[in-house]
Amino acid sequence: MPSLKDMRNRINSVRATRKITSAMKLVAGSKLRRAQEYAEAARPYAAKMAAMLANLAAAVREQGEAPPLLAGTGKDDTHLIVVATADRGLCGAFNSSIVRATRRRIQELKEQGKTVKLVCVGRKGRDMLRREYGDLIVEFVDGIAGKRRIAFADAERVAAKLLELYEARAFDVATIVFNRFKSAMVQIVTFKQLIPVEAPEAERGGEGPRAIYEFEPDEERILSELLPRNLAVQIYGALLENAASEQGARMVAMDNATRNAGEMIDKLTLRYNRQRQANITKELIEIVSGAEAL
Repeated sequence: MPSLKDMRNRINSVRATRKITSAMKLVAGSKLRRAQEYAEAARPYAAKMAAMLANLAAAVREQGEAPPLLAGTGKDDTHLIVVATADRGLCGAFNSSIVRATRRRIQELKEQGKTVKLVCVGRKGRDMLRREYGDLIVEFVDGIAGKRRIAFADAERVAAKLLELYEARAFDVATIVFNRFKSAMVQIVTFKQLIPVEAPEAERGGEGPRAIYEFEPDEERILSELLPRNLAVQIYGALLENAASEQGARMVAMDNATRNAGEMIDKLTLRYNRQRQANITKELIEIVSGAEAL
């Protein structure tokens, strides 16, 4: 049985830990509000960009002259997965949920006879995946996930790497995996295809008339500028969703840790008081026994 001094030291240690987790919860809550605002503000722009691209893509596909980013390589043999995670831990299952989903996707693709390559954005994803799939990691992008505010230039840097690999025929299909923010307690692991651009809803069997537009200049010239930018926009939206999800997961995890620390302090304090009372009772019995012996 530990001594009273050991129990006091442990109680003080847990109290210090509770102060840290409580402070981290407040910091994460403050960062969450900003990150959520950025993520929600980026969604309408990305949606409008996708709608415009859908109309342009439909017009170009009808002509049979689609750019490579839109038409693809014509094959489906090599898949590139962009794994977006955090640089730090202490955020619950945020990183592990993305990595688990990535492992499942890798296994599914390998069972289909596909070749898989990985681009890791964030140190946690790289560290967790390189133990088993280190030979599949072709690029690692550092210095983005841990930033106070993710800039569009960061997404352009990732998009430039993907375009460089695509031009070198290093892959046929590129997909990004990230956590889509729904609430502080709910983050949804999402796979979003980046290259080639997914077909418009109408081409996938959706119903409803499509508006007719006239483009100036022609569709091909617009797409040559719009497709690389759309790639950066989609990556930027995914990174913002990830940042908000990370702070939400961290706030919930630190709140749980703070409450668990409080419960542990209560249990340790109860054990300490019981042991202290037992020691006092024992000393009183010894004093009384000694007095009666005299």
